[in-house]
Amino acid sequence: MPQTLAYLHGLQHSNATRHVTYTGQHNTACSILRIRSPAHQPRPTARRANRFGLHAYNKTFCLRAGALSRHQIKFDAARMAPARAAASAEAQAVVESDLEEFVNLAKELAQAAGSITRQYFRQPLSIDNKADKSPVTEADRKAERAMRDLISAKFPDHGIFGEEEGMQQPKSSDTQYLWVLDPIDGTKSFITGKPVFGTLIALLRNGEPIIGVIDQPITKERWVGIKDHGTTLNEQKVHTRECQDISLAYLYATTPHMFSAEDHTEQAFNNVRDAVRTPLYGCDCYAYGLLAAGCVDLVVEADLKPYDYMALVPIVQEAGGVMTDWLGDSLIWKCAPDGYLMGSLPGEVVAAGSKGIHEHALKLLDWERLQEQDIPAYGSGASS
Repeated sequence: MPQTLAYLHGLQHSNATRHVTYTGQHNTACSILRIRSPAHQPRPTARRANRFGLHAYNKTFCLRAGALSRHQIKFDAARMAPARAAASAEAQAVVESDLEEFVNLAKELAQAAGSITRQYFRQPLSIDNKADKSPVTEADRKAERAMRDLISAKFPDHGIFGEEEGMQQPKSSDTQYLWVLDPIDGTKSFITGKPVFGTLIALLRNGEPIIGVIDQPITKERWVGIKDHGTTLNEQKVHTRECQDISLAYLYATTPHMFSAEDHTEQAFNNVRDAVRTPLYGCDCYAYGLLAAGCVDLVVEADLKPYDYMALVPIVQEAGGVMTDWLGDSLIWKCAPDGYLMGSLPGEVVAAGSKGIHEHALKLLDWERLQEQDIPAYGSGASS
């Protein structure tokens, strides 16, 4: 197979470009990437390529590791099932004393980030645009740096992945832990003075998120989800609510502009939007906190990165809800020993307050069928 350049989003600063060569040969550490030869790949349009993490470059594709050709994930479900089951069993074995220490650090991280972001909220800001055109401020950078310093001082062997500084590989090649940070999820809300942004903090053990934090430093609300220990809002247990039918559901998405007609996410979302009682927009991560607290019933989003949603998984699920990708697969991010990040890394997620609403939403999304509409089968000989 001709050499293909893999743009590993998870392994570098979001504003920089680093390419590595991947020959297409089988490698157990990163075989989940399964990059096909250009001779068997459809050539994406510029917009479609960007949404799938692909960058059209003549006849060579650059694959962003934060977006693993999501239209192929259905082929990975059976292969990944044992890994997901193993990760789940291992995560349950976390020693209670270690877990308490991790939770205390997560809260300390939230406190440190919040003390910084509060200083900049509704103040004159210098705003820069990153390579993907999303805004970033000094508050984003300082808050992430403060959290990284605390993690490195306490657990130097742990890996760290953050929105602003990318991947800091663990010092020990056999570490089980990866912290995933978003200092300000909802920067657009932050810079326009709307307090529905939040600091997101996740701790993954062998790829599975076992601790998640949403911290809203202005309203001083903090959700903490801990695997097998429930979810709290300001130290009080919270639970999702039961919605009898999707026609009665209140739905949130950050913005309708996160969905695109070119990759069918718009059609899929509209199927759900048209079925619910009331669709609402504009809450960023705060919507997932509201869902965990039993205030809304459903959140459906696309065009996300791991730092946008990993922290939300324990918060939703430990409150009694369900959160998966649009195919119904668990949101697990495996870290191989050589540093390649692998696993189910979709950009589309669905969170529901109950199993029934989640299942109904998946049927309406109909994501597997929509992805197949313009994707040639393996061995079809489609031209690049």
